[in-house]
Amino acid sequence: MQVNQFQRLSSFQAAEKIIDKFFPDCEGAILAGSVVRGQENPTSDLDIVVFDQKLPASYRESFVEFGWPIELFCHNLKSYQAFFKSDCERARPCLPRMISEGVVLKDKGILDGIKKEAETLLHAGPEKWDIATIKLKQYFLTDVLDDFIGSSNRSESIFIAGTLADLAAEFTLRTNKRWIGTSKWISRSLAEYDENFAEAFTQAFDLFYSKNDKSKAIHIVESILEPYGGRLFEGFSLGKNQ
Repeated sequence: MQVNQFQRLSSFQAAEKIIDKFFPDCEGAILAGSVVRGQENPTSDLDIVVFDQKLPASYRESFVEFGWPIELFCHNLKSYQAFFKSDCERARPCLPRMISEGVVLKDKGILDGIKKEAETLLHAGPEKWDIATIKLKQYFLTDVLDDFIGSSNRSESIFIAGTLADLAAEFTLRTNKRWIGTSKWISRSLAEYDENFAEAFTQAFDLFYSKNDKSKAIHIVESILEPYGGRLFEGFSLGKNQ
């Protein structure tokens, strides 16, 4: 989304005006996202979470206002809890993270409690994988690793590598009871877990993408699998009657 950055308000001023214009009677509002984390870039938008008891249901809306791309996440005073539950079940705490780290724009006395709910969930981490889930994920990670090792087609290998990195990052984070993410949040989640490991992980795949050298990517995925017995193929079964 291209906007005129020389004619727009500051992020906080724009967010306050959004609330005043569209939600003057809301119970609470929070500005979240890259602008409050100090990670703003030229394409950053404003993520605003709104709590309005008059809303019949939650919704999400995107538009441009006051020179900014705006993403609204609107809830009544109960609907956000279903999103908390869903986010935690998939181990991607988007809404809890936004609420926990966000800056208050407006509050009629409801946000302390909601922020504490979010912080409690984030601190607890996702549900621990059971042995069956680990074996299933181990098998599919092995399968993609074997495809990566065996592929001699550069075009195919590029896409296999993307899948391999996603699965390896997920396996690392979930077996260590850490939150996962997608896109840029894969890198951020790995760094939150272990900055040195995240750097090595990134460098391993960068070596493949830049020089077609698979060695470090293969090594790091094998090191991820090693504590669980290494690659898993022989003896794996899914859905077979005992």
